[in-house]
Amino acid sequence: MSVSVQAGATLPFDKFWRWLKHHVNCILRAGSSEVWLFDQEAYHWHLEEDQDRNPTAQLVWGKNLVGEMVLDVREVLFVQATPDAEGGEPGQFLFEVVGGAREEPQALYHFLLAHGFEDEGGHQGQLKH
Repeated sequence: MSVSVQAGATLPFDKFWRWLKHHVNCILRAGSSEVWLFDQEAYHWHLEEDQDRNPTAQLVWGKNLVGEMVLDVREVLFVQATPDAEGGEPGQFLFEVVGGAREEPQALYHFLLAHGFEDEGGHQGQLKH
């Protein structure tokens, strides 16, 4: 299913992924058309690349894997960041990984974060938002 790409800030996937690794405690939700992973107090996020260099987002409880999303980024065009209009919390931002044909791009994956994109690296503490 195709979605219309809303106006918002765009950035290259590699830059977004490097930044996201410094903001794992800020992720509230991640998903695709096949899976949605929701953060909870006892869970933590682990972001890495598998042996084939595919980005993976894992939701972990203690040492137990709760869910995993492996991103196929071969057809990714860009990442679009917009304030989350559907959520009730101000300040949350939706990052959509957009890909597919340039004529008809689609949101392949999404990450909902507690704040927008800042170019200044990570947070000082490891506490969740």
